[in-house]
Amino acid sequence: MSFVAVYDADVLYPSTLRDVLIRVAQSGLVQGKWTDQILDETFRNLLKDRPDIPSERLDRLRTLMNGAVRDCLVKGYEPLINAVELPDADDRHVLAAAVRAKAQVIVTFNLKDFPTDALARWDVEAVHPDAFLEAQIDLAPQVVYGDRGQLAETTRHCDRRDHQAGEAGPGRFGGGTAVACSHALNTVAVRAAGQLSMMFAEA
Repeated sequence: MSFVAVYDADVLYPSTLRDVLIRVAQSGLVQGKWTDQILDETFRNLLKDRPDIPSERLDRLRTLMNGAVRDCLVKGYEPLINAVELPDADDRHVLAAAVRAKAQVIVTFNLKDFPTDALARWDVEAVHPDAFLEAQIDLAPQVVYGDRGQLAETTRHCDRRDHQAGEAGPGRFGGGTAVACSHALNTVAVRAAGQLSMMFAEA
């Protein structure tokens, strides 16, 4: 059975983290999933924090994302929204999508609003992107970072591009997410660099 992960809106907000998560999904390591409603939340917050970004650019980004990952859009989950319970009712659509997609995990920074006991009934687990990416590196480090040059470029872009997105301030989106993105990628980069160095040395 394929490993299915639903990406929450907050992990699709930082540009570099989004790129890495899509790369993982394209590789076939996992089936990355989201919904139009999740993307609506992502882009709504991007426009709020970065009003300088033309809406047409975000429309194109949405199209590219949906075309980049096969079968990424979860549909038909709406009837399940009222059947699931979470501390924040606004998050129920994410769990409903995970149930519909038969996902094993929801990748999110927002762990407190996806408590274990609420998700256990549906055999779903909320996973921080740190833990999610570390697991993918254990399986296939070259898929996540490609090579040492790409590794350096990814972490450098995370510091620069997501700092710009974070200038709007702290919170689930904005600065808090940007800092968390940098931490997530830099944490796994240390491990990836060591593994890749050994692999290239053996080549």
